[in-house]
Amino acid sequence: MDNIPHKQTARKRYPAWLWSGSFCLVTWNCSADEINLYSINTGSYVYHLTNNHGQYTENFENKFISVERKFSDTSKYSVVLGTMKNSFDDRCLAAGVRRDWAGWNNGWVFKGIYGYVGEFFFDTFDDCGDHGSYHDFKKVTGIGFSPYIYHGFQYNFTSYFGMDVGIIIPSVFVITAQWSFR
Repeated sequence: MDNIPHKQTARKRYPAWLWSGSFCLVTWNCSADEINLYSINTGSYVYHLTNNHGQYTENFENKFISVERKFSDTSKYSVVLGTMKNSFDDRCLAAGVRRDWAGWNNGWVFKGIYGYVGEFFFDTFDDCGDHGSYHDFKKVTGIGFSPYIYHGFQYNFTSYFGMDVGIIIPSVFVITAQWSFR
């Protein structure tokens, strides 16, 4: 056993009941026929392709998780709501709309996600507008955020699991896993 004191992290932890309760609220009005409209996106890998000198929160450190709901079984649109750490290690709300631009019968989908990543009225998201483009938008609008435009290809290995790879414009490489209830 060592006698070196361990540094306590100032990171806020959220109890399982909070995450479970939030998921229950999202699916409260969901019948058995509608559960196939929901997906959970996890495990996001991020890498900044330009001006990267190790100063960004990247690899799997962004701790992205979101819930996605298609508008209908045949819709090309879905709404996405979640949370992540931005490039400056600040917790942000992530909300947006997904559009499937093209799909093929072999499991491939070309998609785009157009969203807001930024501050929200919970204390957890207060620091999101403190750095980078988030701070630039905060100086102009009073709200720290950054618009996200993502395009990528998703491959569905099964009807329950897919992975996608793409770019957040202008130069952030992303890989994400999607778990569906189909």
